[in-house]
Amino acid sequence: MILADLSPQAFDDAAAWLAGQDADWARHIAAVGPCLHRATPGREPYEALVRAIAYQQLHARAAEAILGRLLALFAQADFPSPAQLLAVPPEVMRGCGFSASKTATLHGIAQASLEGIVPCRAEALALDDQVLIERLVALRGVGRWTVEMLLIYSLERSDILPVDDFGVREGYRRMKGLEKAPTPAQMRVLGGAWSPYRTVAAWYLWRA
Repeated sequence: MILADLSPQAFDDAAAWLAGQDADWARHIAAVGPCLHRATPGREPYEALVRAIAYQQLHARAAEAILGRLLALFAQADFPSPAQLLAVPPEVMRGCGFSASKTATLHGIAQASLEGIVPCRAEALALDDQVLIERLVALRGVGRWTVEMLLIYSLERSDILPVDDFGVREGYRRMKGLEKAPTPAQMRVLGGAWSPYRTVAAWYLWRA
């Protein structure tokens, strides 16, 4: 089943439902206030993946600068097409600031887009979360977290909990006053109780 409702009313419903889980959730949500999650709908999955890879393991400002240098190569386009990105030589990608590993990943995403492995937005909207995850994590350098960010921000899926995300696990630890954050496997079990509002749950945990 595809759950994709990130409307203001859905945020209010999710916050009220999560606050009813226990006193810790209620206290945390009251302290944070209304959910202000903002998606970026409209981006093609290809673009969303390229941007996500650019930001991996980098401070936001550094990633923005590197991505900006890449986009500057294509002044006549809002974003390079897969074919255009594939045509950028590795040495030029290095000049922009991309490592050899990231360059290979980005070129792989571009090639997979041309081959139809990375779906267009219309196709992606019709694909189940797990189907899309399994399809895209097969690509070099694309992990589950990256695809989950695509699901949350580009496809506006409302029941995604990125259990590999440090902020989600650490947020839960702080909210609950635990000495140790749960493991991803433990987080997945815990998060099962927050369905169908796991995207909003993740947003609140990030703010703990």
